[in-house]
Amino acid sequence: MTSQYGDPNLKIFSLNSNEPLAEKIAEEVGVTLGKSSVKKFSDGEIQINIDESIRGADVFVIQSTSAPVNDNLMEMLIMIDALKRASAHTINLVMPYYGYARQDRKSRAREPITAKLVANMIERAGADRVLALDLHAAQIQGFFDIPVDHLMGAPLLADYFLSNGLEKDAIVVSPDHGGVTRARKLAEFLKAPIAIVDKRRPKANVAEIMNIIGNVSGKRAILIDDMIDTAGTITLAAQALMDEGATEVYASATHGVLSGPAIERIEKSAIKKLIITDSINMPVEKHIEKMEIVSVGQLMGDAIKRIYENRPVSPLFQTRFKRK
Repeated sequence: MTSQYGDPNLKIFSLNSNEPLAEKIAEEVGVTLGKSSVKKFSDGEIQINIDESIRGADVFVIQSTSAPVNDNLMEMLIMIDALKRASAHTINLVMPYYGYARQDRKSRAREPITAKLVANMIERAGADRVLALDLHAAQIQGFFDIPVDHLMGAPLLADYFLSNGLEKDAIVVSPDHGGVTRARKLAEFLKAPIAIVDKRRPKANVAEIMNIIGNVSGKRAILIDDMIDTAGTITLAAQALMDEGATEVYASATHGVLSGPAIERIEKSAIKKLIITDSINMPVEKHIEKMEIVSVGQLMGDAIKRIYENRPVSPLFQTRFKRK
């Protein structure tokens, strides 16, 4: 099993969280996915077998820790251990979506910092490098003592809007103060101004819109966030933007978690189109007419090639990423 470069030492394995994306990544790199199996014993314990030699190979394992989060996390850790014991040269973990990333600090007494715990487990299991995409909090890179390449979804989302001529009369909107940097990055690609939704969150997954900072009247508003979970924030923000005179509202995010009432809320909302990536595998029953999915396969495949060839990854988020 050799790469397009004729090098048998580059191997890509997929676990169960997002096999369709893994296939796209492998195709972009020019390899066939490695042979492995993930099974469960009758009591729920996970068993992994690697069905080919990986001795001395540079291995990339693709796994999002999306729902079921704990199963996918354990699969990943067990796979890393198996690769280490099978004498892989390097173990590179490709995480299109990093679960537990929202638990990145102590917001009240006696709370864990679970994002750091997950980083510790990944390192202890034996990973040599992590390739991540739009971490919820950029400081998570510092939770690791191994290299972390942090890709951005904004260049991909920008390509969608530019390819469809949606940058005209547009204003990019951050749904909260914490996402301003992300909104500014998209705005640079679209050559558009930015606005901010000022809100407070009384408790988890509950948001109350306060006001809009910036003039959105007569503009096409483009909301951007790293993830959409229950869609409470994004749908309230969309309505607030329409109330302030926006002509239409597009919502975009790298990670479509879309749990609980998310799909129903989006369908009933003022959002004209929702643009997300395939960092999380979207079941067919969640596909709705308002939804557009852009693939990160080409982006992550290119990143893997750059890492393998010891070339810089930074060009992938400094310029617009044009999909083939």
